[in-house]
Amino acid sequence: METNVIWRNARAAVIELDDGGYFTCADTWEIFVNEEPAGTTNTVETYVDGLVPGKRNLIRFVCGERELSVGVTTPAEPFTINVRDCGAKGDAEHDDTTNIQAAIMACPKGGRVLIPAGNYRIKSLFLKSNINIELAEGAVLLARHDRAALACIPGTVTGDEGAGYAGTDMLPLGRWEGESFSTYCSTFTGLSVHDVCIYGRGAIDGQTDFAEDNWWNKDFKNIFRPEEGREVARPRMIFLSECENVSLAGFTVRNSPAWNIHPILCEHVDALCLSIEGPKNSHNTDGFDPESCGFVRILGCQFSVGDDCIAIKSGKLCIEPELRPATHDVLISHCYMHDGHGAVVLGSEAAGGIKDLTVSKCLFERTDRGLRVKTRRGRGKDAVNEGITFEHIRMDKVLTPFVVNSFYFCDKDGKTDYVQSREALPVDDRTPGFGATTFCDIEATNCHAAAAYITGLPESKVTRLTFQDVHVTFAADAEPFVPAMACGVEPMVRQGIIAQNVKVLDLQNVRIEGQDGDELQLQNVDKVIRA
Repeated sequence: METNVIWRNARAAVIELDDGGYFTCADTWEIFVNEEPAGTTNTVETYVDGLVPGKRNLIRFVCGERELSVGVTTPAEPFTINVRDCGAKGDAEHDDTTNIQAAIMACPKGGRVLIPAGNYRIKSLFLKSNINIELAEGAVLLARHDRAALACIPGTVTGDEGAGYAGTDMLPLGRWEGESFSTYCSTFTGLSVHDVCIYGRGAIDGQTDFAEDNWWNKDFKNIFRPEEGREVARPRMIFLSECENVSLAGFTVRNSPAWNIHPILCEHVDALCLSIEGPKNSHNTDGFDPESCGFVRILGCQFSVGDDCIAIKSGKLCIEPELRPATHDVLISHCYMHDGHGAVVLGSEAAGGIKDLTVSKCLFERTDRGLRVKTRRGRGKDAVNEGITFEHIRMDKVLTPFVVNSFYFCDKDGKTDYVQSREALPVDDRTPGFGATTFCDIEATNCHAAAAYITGLPESKVTRLTFQDVHVTFAADAEPFVPAMACGVEPMVRQGIIAQNVKVLDLQNVRIEGQDGDELQLQNVDKVIRA
């Protein structure tokens, strides 16, 4: 077994115990920090706290007669500001927003804001650079959902030439589903901040309830602010715009009114050992959605949400090209996705493209779809996925393991002839593309609808799909399910690989067991390689 220090700050670290497991280890290990007991672990990516700032800490893992050890040298931590010293009550009744914000603003560079155990009722908090915020075990931030009490930020503000993002005159603030949009301030909002860490064993609770309709209703007026006559998008739990070097480690995020964690135009973002939870019936509650971001790591996290667990995005064609660069260099590893629409999803708002994404050593259970690509006409010529690899993945009770859908019927025009026509249309600046994608060493058991459902555009075919060492079996009690959200797609059960509009379909050691009918159902596929 290998041990690697994945991340550390002054008081905590994430250690990788790589015994070949996907999310959990084969054994349970006792943890000792500087010879003091610090709990147990059975996860590959393990969050360890109780470290001493400014010294070399010894972390030992013990299982019977076996022992692993790693030294972690922590940075100094000059000051701690306790939110209780700023007047926060933590009694679930008093509004602690300004008290916690005061602690954040008072904390010096490299210092720690400590939120000790308690239930803190808050509206919105704003981050600043060079700060560490610890949500201690037992600390819960209870977000208020009474809209009249919440501030909002505009979508994009225009200013002096060259003063904005990437040398433009534009300052990107709010965003909703790939568009510049006025947005309610999130529980944590970070705007152009750097070197920020939120960590600990506490929780952020959005306190939303789909059944009670405190953020949703059947008319989707959940983003309307009627007292002002304008639309304002639902808040997220953590929203980051144009930030750099942000670490999120150890805590729980639950009951969000919208996407749980949503960074846009950020670089070097880590999500480590998080638990992201939401009711199955709460739509638009994606777990982690990096949009036009670079160098993102999502490691050791577990998801159970009402929409996609992870969705990689890069905006819509309607916003300025400078504000929708490609999302690139993303690593998702040792995560556990149980329940959700899709485990790992690309799109659909990906007008800037997605490049160099690796999903490795993950476990998916009971999601509607496993590895899911959503796109459509109108996303644009830059909406191309390149360098995409899914490897060493195990799925169980995933209804359709592999989905590529180029006719996704999102947005107001999603069901128009332009989006849904199966005839080849002229290629123009609105036409998306799909580069080479590899699926390697993947086993999916107890599936229901189809092994794979793949539809490229007839005028812009999927370039190449490689399936290597893939094994799919179906559940004995499999039930019909619609594999892709597109017009004309009917429920199906126990189907093999359905592929349409693909240039090269490369199948290396692919086994499908228990399907009804033909293993391959192909239409407009130029070349099939089997070995």
